[in-house]
Amino acid sequence: MILVTGGAGYIGSHCVLALLDKGLDVVVFDSLETGHIETIETLKSADAKGKVVDFIKGDLKNLSDIESVFEKHNIDAVIHFAAFSLVGESVKEPQKYYYNNVYGTLNLLNAMLSHNVKKIVFSSTAATYGEPEYTPIDENHPQSPINPYGNSKLMVEKIMDDYSKAYDLRSVRLRYFNVAGADAQTRVGEWHEPETHLIPNILKSTLGSGKTFELYGEDYPTKDGTCVRDYINVEDLAQAHLLALEYLNKGGETNYFNLGTKQGDTVKEVFTACEKVTEQKIPVNMMPRRPGDPATLVADNTKAKTVLGWNPEHTLEDSIKTAYKYALRLGK
Repeated sequence: MILVTGGAGYIGSHCVLALLDKGLDVVVFDSLETGHIETIETLKSADAKGKVVDFIKGDLKNLSDIESVFEKHNIDAVIHFAAFSLVGESVKEPQKYYYNNVYGTLNLLNAMLSHNVKKIVFSSTAATYGEPEYTPIDENHPQSPINPYGNSKLMVEKIMDDYSKAYDLRSVRLRYFNVAGADAQTRVGEWHEPETHLIPNILKSTLGSGKTFELYGEDYPTKDGTCVRDYINVEDLAQAHLLALEYLNKGGETNYFNLGTKQGDTVKEVFTACEKVTEQKIPVNMMPRRPGDPATLVADNTKAKTVLGWNPEHTLEDSIKTAYKYALRLGK
């Protein structure tokens, strides 16, 4: 049985569906601070080989909450998504991020040790790299985060290294680039409040919100002057978590992998693709650059392909199509 923390959230819910489709039973642990109870109901009713055995509403900052999960269920491994992830908010409220993301994870790891659970897949981030010194970014790139969110994830990675050496608690850390898209059946998708990601915000501007989309910076040293990012489909991302789990189950050592497509799209290219999918002309205001936005962030995914056998299958347009279908279903 697999414990998924943060399973009511965007990426976590897609991973739960992938686990269920593979015939694995899942326990979901989530505080519902950013996740949604509606998502849990969807997961529970999913027509799949596996099932959501239990949903436990709890907070990782309370050790007793997470201890109770291991006391109640025979957990084989953990996939850990539960975290706050807004970069801007982390700068304003670093205490919130260190307390939740680092201390909460320590409670999880200690509960795992208490119950002899020694395998965890961790949702990390490309934000641990900070400003890129070169692209595409491989796993040997220096890790120098430029915000508390990235710092909190890097701290957890270092803790996991130490726990691996001292206690043989093996981990795989997956460093995501820009995640996009939704479940092809629109059972779950991207639902953040507030929404900060590019594609859902572009799509929102087509749904009668009356808002003009704001595009920040067109003077970057890129082919059309706008930032380049590596957009990885959320279903491809979920499959990487299953492969990481399989890697650990086969005795794989503690490791870390970048998850991206190894190709970038500019903001203007994303914008054009959204107009094509929605068949709408989307109003846009050009704004000055935002501080701290690197010109190009693209992953080198060679290691994940070679070691895990992972291969992203979806295009940017695929991600936009499913994101749009989900946005229409959600009505916002």
